Amino acid sequence: MLSTLNPTALPDIDALRRLCQSLAVLDAVNAPEPEYRYYTYNPAWDESEELFEMADGEGDQMLVLFRPEGCVINGFLADYDQPDKAQVTRGLPDAFDEFMFGEPVNSIGTTFCLWYTPAHGWQTGVVENEDDGSEELLFIFDQQPATYTEWATEYYLDETDRQPIAADAVAAIYRHESLTKDTALAINSELEDWAELEADLQGIGYPYNFG
Repeated sequence: MLSTLNPTALPDIDALRRLCQSLAVLDAVNAPEPEYRYYTYNPAWDESEELFEMADGEGDQMLVLFRPEGCVINGFLADYDQPDKAQVTRGLPDAFDEFMFGEPVNSIGTTFCLWYTPAHGWQTGVVENEDDGSEELLFIFDQQPATYTEWATEYYLDETDRQPIAADAVAAIYRHESLTKDTALAINSELEDWAELEADLQGIGYPYNFG
C-alpha cells in the first residue's frame, strides 16, 4: 500500500520521474484531446523544475514537483478535510517552500504532502489522520504496468467500442522504450492524429519512432 503511512514504499526520485513521464505518455495516447487527460507531465514547468499533474476534473488533484534538491508531492481530495498545513509540512526542506505555500498549490489546497531528498529519502510531516486519501492517489506509483492498464481500461474504455488496452504495450512504456505506431495502436486502437501525439511526446520529452 502506498500512502503517507508507508512513504518508503514509493519509488526513488529517478524511478518516479521516469514513471511520471510514462503515465503522461500513456494518457496522451489514450486521450488525444488534452482536456480529457488524467495525467500530464511538463519537463519545463519552471527553471530547473519539472511538474507531474493528476487531475480528475472533479476536484481531486495531485502535483509532483521535481527539483535538483529532490521532489515534493501535494495531494488534494475534495471530499476530505484539509489538515493543518503547518503540521503536514513540518520538516519540509526550504527548497520546496515556494511551491507548497505559493501558487497553484495554495489555491488548490493540501490534504497530504510527502517529499524526497537524496540524503533522507521519502519523508512526511505530521500525519494526523490515517485516512487522508493518499492511498487513493498514490496507488498509481506502484511501478506495476497492470495497475495502469486496469485503471485506464475502466477510465477510458467504459461504454466505448475501443479494443482492450494491451498490457504488454503499457509495460513497454513503463520501460521507456521508444514509442512506435504499433505500440500506440495497441494502447488506443482508434488513434489517428499522429502529428498531435508527436508534439505531445516532444513536450513530455519521451523517445518515439513513427517510421
